Amino acid sequence: MQRRNINAADAPQPFGYAQVCEVSGAQRLAFVSGQIPQTVDGTVPETFEAQCRLIWANIESQLKAVDMTLADVVKVTVFLSDRKYALENRTVRQSVLGTLAPAMTVIIAGIFDSKWLLEIEATAAA
Repeated sequence: MQRRNINAADAPQPFGYAQVCEVSGAQRLAFVSGQIPQTVDGTVPETFEAQCRLIWANIESQLKAVDMTLADVVKVTVFLSDRKYALENRTVRQSVLGTLAPAMTVIIAGIFDSKWLLEIEATAAA
């Protein structure tokens, strides 16, 4: 599989993600449902950073179940309960993904459970 991140010169430039993530030669796609900030035993961390890191760990677990890794993620959609978490979300995402820059959408939305400060879904290709 080949992956090419593109940011058109005549469009706004992103911060830590790609405007277009082109994939060619992929044999498999995985669509990870919205992951919530909850452990197997039902615990929900209190802080945004802890919730965000837990969700990325949950995404990593889901991908591992289909023999993929975070390096295979090509698209991420983040649902934030409040825009005040936008910069902290970016910081945690960049900490987790490093130089990986999937296509990204962030939506401010009402979240199903009031304890959850965000939810993240992902698409991976390999």
